[in-house]
Amino acid sequence: MPTPRQDGFRMPAEWEPHSRCWMAWPCRESLWGEGLEAARDAFAEVAKAIAAFEPVTMLVEPDSLTDASVRCGSGVACMPMEMDDSWLRDTGPSFLLGPDGELAAVDWIFNSWGKRYRPYDRDADLAREILEYLKIKRYAAPLVTEGGALHVDGEGTLLAVEPSIVNDNRNPGKDKDQITELLLEYTGSSKLIWLPQGLRNDETDGHVDNVACFTAPGRVVVVATEDRDNPNWEPLQENLEVLRSATDAAGRSLEVVTLPLPREMKNSRDEPTALSYVNFYLPNGGVVLPGFDDPADDEAFETLSALFPGRRIVQVPVVDILKGGGGIHCITQQQPAPPEPREAEEEIETAV
Repeated sequence: MPTPRQDGFRMPAEWEPHSRCWMAWPCRESLWGEGLEAARDAFAEVAKAIAAFEPVTMLVEPDSLTDASVRCGSGVACMPMEMDDSWLRDTGPSFLLGPDGELAAVDWIFNSWGKRYRPYDRDADLAREILEYLKIKRYAAPLVTEGGALHVDGEGTLLAVEPSIVNDNRNPGKDKDQITELLLEYTGSSKLIWLPQGLRNDETDGHVDNVACFTAPGRVVVVATEDRDNPNWEPLQENLEVLRSATDAAGRSLEVVTLPLPREMKNSRDEPTALSYVNFYLPNGGVVLPGFDDPADDEAFETLSALFPGRRIVQVPVVDILKGGGGIHCITQQQPAPPEPREAEEEIETAV
């Protein structure tokens, strides 16, 4: 079967128009422990914030459907679905657009971040279930990875952190070159910028959506710290050096903007966990930004306001989501909207 790139598909940038956002209701009790109800409230607040900008579909275990519907309100569509966990960025499909605006998606092999949590068999089938529901083309990728491991600029450049994919707990027997080629083929990209490190204490082995992302063609925002005693200082400096010397698929040098690193927090198991202001979501016309009740919240808000002057910034508390090990970007997955059809007159003029 041809790959997405061979068929002319590409993974669009996250700032391109969406038709909806997909999320999944918290359900793994062993992960959340006593924080499960607080996590559900926090997920509902994120869903309602996004629903002010674009439609939201929340996947929910059937026995929690009424509860989720009440907490999320009438602005969020709740849909029954059997699943194991709630990190839909990683378990859901990675959507693609074709040259004529056709929608398709990649179904990556999911093994629960190197088999960290069990069971995960229902989550491994989740992307396929969503795509069957949507009745759109599915590309089954021969690669273990997750949506949070990838960021694109929509113009051929892919950004990823090496240990989160080039890792024997994901892809034993595949080397970096083989993995690079598969990622380019299945995202429709032509250049991959590998970052050397993710955040410390990140259970995903360092997903890129906690350290860096594109905010426009030729521009990247990346987390950094000036505290040399912070264990993240050295790896984040390495990432900065790579990005400042990199060029994108179009040959442009990257403009690199930094975001502060919030103070350390602990998860539901009282372990240090990764947290980042880069872990935001871009609904149509907005930015839904994590808030950590941290002095750096205001700086992150101001930086992103400057980067996205045409969007409304909404900061949502995420401490209760963080306790499960993720953030706003981790729990969301955008479904791109096909390009608007041209007016008939424009088509006639072009034909002439």
